[in-house]
Amino acid sequence: MKNTESVFPQITHIPEKPSFLPHLQPTVNVLAAVIEPQDANTLVRKLNQIAPLENLRHVKRVRKKCIDGGKPQLSLLLSLAVENDAEVLELVKSYQLSTFITKVCKYAATSKEEWDEQCKLWPTSYHPPTYNISGITGFSEEESQSVFSFMRHTVDLATSSVGQVVNAAVIVDPSTNQVIASACDQVISSPSLANEVSKEGICSNYLENVNQQTLLLDGSIEESKHIINNVACVHPWRWALQSFGCCRPLRHAAIVAIEYSAARDRQLFPDYTALSPLKRQKIEESDSQSNGHSSESLRPYLCTGCDIYLAWEPCPMCAMALVHQRVRRIFFSFPNSNAGALGSVHRLQGERSLNHHYAVFGVVLPEDVFRNKVLDAKTAGSG
Repeated sequence: MKNTESVFPQITHIPEKPSFLPHLQPTVNVLAAVIEPQDANTLVRKLNQIAPLENLRHVKRVRKKCIDGGKPQLSLLLSLAVENDAEVLELVKSYQLSTFITKVCKYAATSKEEWDEQCKLWPTSYHPPTYNISGITGFSEEESQSVFSFMRHTVDLATSSVGQVVNAAVIVDPSTNQVIASACDQVISSPSLANEVSKEGICSNYLENVNQQTLLLDGSIEESKHIINNVACVHPWRWALQSFGCCRPLRHAAIVAIEYSAARDRQLFPDYTALSPLKRQKIEESDSQSNGHSSESLRPYLCTGCDIYLAWEPCPMCAMALVHQRVRRIFFSFPNSNAGALGSVHRLQGERSLNHHYAVFGVVLPEDVFRNKVLDAKTAGSG
C-alpha cells in the first residue's frame, strides 16, 4: 500500500462564490469616458435607463481621481466594451465625449482585501456578509472537537454496511449537542424494485474524480470508484440503470434524515394548531417562565438552527431540501465533483434569490478514519 502523509483534522468554510487571490480577480472590459462634473448627474440618470449594469451592480458608475495640481477628474462608465448600444453612442456624440476602454472586476468583493485591489482598477462597492453564523470566522478548540466527533460518527454510519459504502446524514441540535436524527442512503435491494423505478429515469452520470484528500487507496482513484458506486448524491441518476443495489431516487441520506427528524418532532411536541386557545396560552406561559424549555414546548419549525453532517457533499436535490428545512450549517467530509451542489459543481449557498441561506464547511479527517473502513468494504465486496 502506498504510504501517504497524515492529514490533520481541519474545518474550512466554503464561501458563496469561488475565492480568488486579490490581484488575480477576473475582469471585464468596459467603455468609459472623461466627463465634465456638471454633466455627471444627468449622464448617470440617462445611462441607468438605457444601459443598466445588470451584471456589474457592484461597480460604481463614476470614478474620481486627482490629476495635475490636485484638480479632480471624473470618468464615467458607459457600458460593456462588447456592446454597441445605439443610444449610448448617441449620448457620446451629443456630449462630445472622448471614450476609452478600461477594466473593472467582474465579481463583487467578498473581503476587504479583494475590495482594496478592485478599487485600484475602478471603484466598487463592498458589502460584508450581513449574517453572523458561528464558525465562519473560526472555531474554538471545543467546537472543533465537537465537529470532528459528529463527522466521525457520520463516516461510521456511511461505512457501517459490510461490503458497501453509502452517504450518511446526521442532524444535530447545536444548542444541546444532541443528535436529532440520522440516516443512510436507502438502496434498492431487489431486481423487481429496480425495474419498477427505472421506468421513471434515463441514464447515469459517473464520477470523474473523487476526494483528493483522503480517498487515495493504493495510489489509485480508479480502484476506489466501485467502492462508492452506491453513494446516492455522487451518482444521482444511477438508479435509472435497471440494476439493483443502488439508492432509491428520492431516498438520499439527507432526505431520509429530514423525514426522521419530522417524525421525531411529531412524537415529542404537540400539534400546536390543533390545540384550543386556552391550551396554547398555557403552553406559551409555561415556555416563557422556563425560557422555552417546558415539557410541552411548541414543535420547532422544521430544522431551524440545526446543523447537518454528511459524509459526501450533497447533490442539488438534497441541498435544496436543506434550504427548505432552514438548517443553519452543513458539514461534509468528501467533495462530490460529479454532482456537488455546495462548492464542487454548483454553489447553492450563494444563490441570492433563495429565502434562506446556510453556511457550508468542509471537514478533513485523518486518513485512517476512513481509509481502513473503505479497505474493509473493498475486501468484503470482493469476497
